[in-house]
Amino acid sequence: MTDEKQKPQVKPGLPRAVIALMLVFVVVTVVLAVVGVMNRRHSYTVLAERTRELASPTVNVAQPKSGAPVTSFTLPGNVTAFTDSPIYARTSGYLTRWYFDIGAKVKKGALLAEISTPEVDQQLHQAEAELVIAKANANNAKAQADRYSGLVKSNAVSQQETETYVSQAAATEAAVHSAEANVQRLHELKSFQKVYAPFDGVVTARNIDTGQLIETGAGKELFHLQAVNTLRVYTNVPEDQTAAIHAGQSYELTFAEHPGRSFTAKLARTADAIDPASRTLLVELDIDNKSGEILPGSLAQVHFKVARQNPTLIVPVSALIFRRDGTQVATLNGIKAHLNPVVIGEDDGQSVQIVTGLKADDRVIQDPPDSLIEGEEVRVVNPAAGGK
Repeated sequence: MTDEKQKPQVKPGLPRAVIALMLVFVVVTVVLAVVGVMNRRHSYTVLAERTRELASPTVNVAQPKSGAPVTSFTLPGNVTAFTDSPIYARTSGYLTRWYFDIGAKVKKGALLAEISTPEVDQQLHQAEAELVIAKANANNAKAQADRYSGLVKSNAVSQQETETYVSQAAATEAAVHSAEANVQRLHELKSFQKVYAPFDGVVTARNIDTGQLIETGAGKELFHLQAVNTLRVYTNVPEDQTAAIHAGQSYELTFAEHPGRSFTAKLARTADAIDPASRTLLVELDIDNKSGEILPGSLAQVHFKVARQNPTLIVPVSALIFRRDGTQVATLNGIKAHLNPVVIGEDDGQSVQIVTGLKADDRVIQDPPDSLIEGEEVRVVNPAAGGK
């Protein structure tokens, strides 16, 4: 009995419940670790996707609208008189009287002014006297020539003397013609003492007064006369619109001094050549002005309406991108932006016509951000827009 009490006791093993509890703890720990890792990875993925979404610009898209079959544009036009002429003196002298002042309407042939020409009068008297002398000399020479021509037949005078008198008769006859021409010239100069209107029109300037010395030539303008019953309107049409411009077409004109009214003018002619400096075509329109409402020198607004040669598309002005490479419009290609170089036409401030560079089924990015680049991914907030 004593030996049995002194024998060492062996500790029993861990209970199975404890072992099971430990295993459960380990499994739970591993599961929690795996779940934590997966949650973190999912968070990272969501964060990356969210960051990518926030980095992509958000845009709206819409299809361009079809342009009207007729285009209209307005150009400034210079209004001029149909005939515009300065009136100069054809003879020298002193102005004795003028009959019409500025604003006067005159008929063709109306007497505008009279010039006193004492020097021309004196020259005419002298030329007429010289003509009388020339005729007397010519008659005497002719008589001598006739006499000698009769005597030479009977050998009463020599042939040489006869030829001399015949030559003298011819020379004096030529002197008569010269004197007559001089007298005619001075008569014409004297007729220029009276200044007449060359056409129906309005006197727009009078630069002379009674008693002034008048010189022959274009040194000093006496009057300025303009024909205003019909007016010419000149304007320059851009080269891309010239194909639809033809003589005989009618267009509307408006003037600042006639608000709310329009006038009809007919295209009379064109220069038939493009100006290489401005790339425009000079055209002339004629407008009836018998009422006198329109004044030469006015600025007209010429309203052109022409059929389009090529169909156009319309987008908002805000869709345009202006950069160093030129004017562009951004369209949606899948989820990426594509920058299209375009040529614009008429611009009314809110919308603009696209002549080339777009197609009718393109989805145009509205109000594109300034930082948008070619091929950049974008996020569309209205993916159904444009039918794609």
